[in-house]
Amino acid sequence: MKPTLVLAALLLIASLSSPSLADPVLDTDGNPLKPGVEYYIRPSVTDVAGGTTLVGRNGSCPLSVALATSPADNGYSVKFFPEDAEDDDVELEDDFNVEVQATTECTQSTVWKIEFDDRTKRYYVAAGGVKGSPGAGTLDNWFQIRWYQGGYQLVFCPDVCDTCRRPVCGPLGVHEEGGRLWLGIDDVPFPFVFLKKA
Repeated sequence: MKPTLVLAALLLIASLSSPSLADPVLDTDGNPLKPGVEYYIRPSVTDVAGGTTLVGRNGSCPLSVALATSPADNGYSVKFFPEDAEDDDVELEDDFNVEVQATTECTQSTVWKIEFDDRTKRYYVAAGGVKGSPGAGTLDNWFQIRWYQGGYQLVFCPDVCDTCRRPVCGPLGVHEEGGRLWLGIDDVPFPFVFLKKA
């Protein structure tokens, strides 16, 4: 075979075997995540903790995102809202908002955002974000999903505003504080799966 044909064949095989950025994120049943549909965000390692939930870090409002303490607890379901409202699927590395489907006693919204804590010097995922309206005023409210260890990781690195100051970027991991595992920007990503609510 000619070297050009061999190279073309190798490129074709490589493109078919690796996911492209336009690939949809898949739920635990192998179906694409759909905007506006309820899912549980659960650890891919099933005996670590339960799904994502909202808890007050100081015991009351405002609320932050933590993992449920029992592995049997799915936590609260969420809906994903891509930056492009016309998208049929939630795709890898596309920006989206996450809205927790729960009623709380707090007056804040249940949309995720990144929030810096001066006391701990950490970035936490908290409730109180704004859904939609991509731009400078909502940069803290946009998340992405990327491949990680055969599953997925959640990432904060918004790409919704070309003219905005680039915020801190990083994968979302968990850290223990006060007997809970809190979600926030961390050097070590935490692997998640997405379970469609029945």
